Amino acid sequence: MQSRRGRLSTPGLGTTLGVEVTASPSISGDLRLLHIIDCGEQLLCCQFNNDGTRIAAGLKNGTIKIYAVSDGLLHHVLTDSETAKLGLPITSLRYMPRGPAHNGDVLLATYSGGKVKLWHVSSRTCVRTLTEARQTMIASFNPSGSRFLTAGSGLGINMYDTQTWNKTGTYEPSDSPGLMDGHMYRVYSVAFFPENDNRFISGGWDDTVQFWNSESPHSLRRISGPHICGDAVSIDKTGTQILTGSWRRNNTLQIWDAETCAKIMDIPEDFRGHSQIYTCHFLGPDHIIAGGSRNNLCRLIDRRILMSTGALNDLPGGVYSTHINSRGVLAATSLNSLFLAHTPVRP
Repeated sequence: MQSRRGRLSTPGLGTTLGVEVTASPSISGDLRLLHIIDCGEQLLCCQFNNDGTRIAAGLKNGTIKIYAVSDGLLHHVLTDSETAKLGLPITSLRYMPRGPAHNGDVLLATYSGGKVKLWHVSSRTCVRTLTEARQTMIASFNPSGSRFLTAGSGLGINMYDTQTWNKTGTYEPSDSPGLMDGHMYRVYSVAFFPENDNRFISGGWDDTVQFWNSESPHSLRRISGPHICGDAVSIDKTGTQILTGSWRRNNTLQIWDAETCAKIMDIPEDFRGHSQIYTCHFLGPDHIIAGGSRNNLCRLIDRRILMSTGALNDLPGGVYSTHINSRGVLAATSLNSLFLAHTPVRP
């Protein structure tokens, strides 16, 4: 593959949160830069809406900013008196799958202080709020949008009904000392199997990925090894393979069999250097997106050749969050900047 590499103009970067930015970001390979958006505050998460026309950015100060993908312009700012007063970091964002029960984009946000809020984007209105007695780090809707999960500090994963916001289940380890049928430390990632409202997986600090069914309060089986510190567990469209990204120095990207829990392969490190992974996703049948810290790199990886075919390089800080829309546009966060780049791959 012939590599294309160019320097990127990055407004608004300098000394941020005590980090001196000394390198200029660049792009290489099969990625084409669309926009670099300065959000004015450190970003912790990002998420495209369902049709891929807008991107939501969750900031450290508790504000959500909504930008147009076409021109990068700011469309909405989502905040209320509670989030403005508390100023708690936004830890995850998820758009509700569209259905007849609501009009327009509806966005679920979790906050480090335990707040979980549902926003109607076009009216900039918070329509629901609940408070969990923990740091809530991640949330995810089931495929139909009828329920959602939350997880974070503490051992339990909670499930809520989307219409009533009543808790319908808690998923945690049993009291049996001889079993590890649930998480023992913080949970940073949850994901439902495709087209299945009852089966989901979770990953966290205890070096396990746990497999769950909503009918059982304890996990059914587990993968041992991955050290998950962000939204770094992904299920392929066939529901047969699991991708994990670990925040550690070795074996950071791995693919596993979803039925046997056996490891299928390790994804080699990029030639530019080692990254400790915060975020990763399957992209179509043959590609992976991964980002992290230490090397401050976001990679487009071809699984057929086990090599990077595109990258955002020398980013100003760690990549905490990535997302892909249906048009093949990649979003990646790094310090105050939201990078949007076009990929040749469709999900």
